[in-house]
Amino acid sequence: MLATRPLHDRFGVEIRGADILNMTDAAYREIRAAFEAHSLVVLPGQSISDDAQLAFSRLFGPLEITKKGTMGTGTEIVRLSNILPDGRLVQKAHKEILTGKANQLWHTDSAFKPVPALASLLSARVVPPSGGETEFASMAAAWEDLPQATRNALDGRIGRHWYGHSRRKIDPKMVSADEKAQLPPVRQVTVRVNPVTGAKAPYVCSHTYAIEGMPEDEALSLIDEVVSFATRPGMTYAHPWQEGDLVIWDNRMTLHRGRPFDSARHGRTIVRTTVAGDGPTVTPSYVHDVEPDGLPADAVA
Repeated sequence: MLATRPLHDRFGVEIRGADILNMTDAAYREIRAAFEAHSLVVLPGQSISDDAQLAFSRLFGPLEITKKGTMGTGTEIVRLSNILPDGRLVQKAHKEILTGKANQLWHTDSAFKPVPALASLLSARVVPPSGGETEFASMAAAWEDLPQATRNALDGRIGRHWYGHSRRKIDPKMVSADEKAQLPPVRQVTVRVNPVTGAKAPYVCSHTYAIEGMPEDEALSLIDEVVSFATRPGMTYAHPWQEGDLVIWDNRMTLHRGRPFDSARHGRTIVRTTVAGDGPTVTPSYVHDVEPDGLPADAVA
C-alpha cells in the first residue's frame, strides 16, 4: 500500500511503497494522479537502472530525444556525472562550469522546443554529502496568488522562448552554431492549463525573451516579476537528494533549478529522462522573423 506525505503546503508529495521494478497498474494510476494533482512527486528508495528508469518513464508517454550539446545526444537518457570509470573526479571544462551556472536559473525543461516537455524524471545514483539540491516552484500556486492585473497581462498572450537567451545571461558566446541551428526561437502560450485538473500556470522562465504585442522592456519586466513572485521565500521546495530517489515533475506547472555543490571534492551522478508533451502550445511554433541576436530564423513550422 502506498503512503504519502506533503513536501510543501502548496505542491509536491512523497510517495513510499512504490517499486518501479514491480510497478502495478494500480500503483501507476496513483502515482499519475499525484503527479497531476501535486505537480511534483518523489519516490524514495528505488533500485534504479537505466533500463528501469526508461521503462517507468514511458508509462507517462513517449520520451524526448536529447538535444545537441547534451551528454547522451541522440538518446532518450541524459547521464550527468563528474565521476570517471576509474573513480577519479572530472576536472570541469569552462563550458561545463557555464552550463552548471545556466542550470541554476529558474526554468522549465524544453520550453525552447516546438513541443515542450510534459514531465521530467530525475534519479540519484551518487550524491554528494551536501549541496546539489534541485529546487522547485509551483507556477499553479503562483497563478492563484498573482494580482488580477498581472494575470490579465499574461492570459491569452504568446511568449517567445530561446535556448540561447538563458545561456547568454551567463556568457554571450556560450551557444554553439550547431545549437543555434538545432534550436531556433519558438512561440509558446504564456499560460498553460492542466487538462486533468483545470489548473492554470504562467509559462515563462529564463528561456523567455519576449511576449508578442508587448514592448521589449515591458515584457522582460513582466517575466522577471512573475518568476520572482513564484519563487519568493517560502514558496519553493529544495529536494535534498538521497541515493535511490526518483523525482518526477510537471513541466507545465512548475519551475526548477539546480543548486551548486563542491564538484571538485565530491562525486555526483544523476540521470534524467524527459517525457514529450502532446503537441505544440501554439501554431505556428517557430519564430519566423529574426532570432534574438539578429540572425535570420530559417525554420518553418
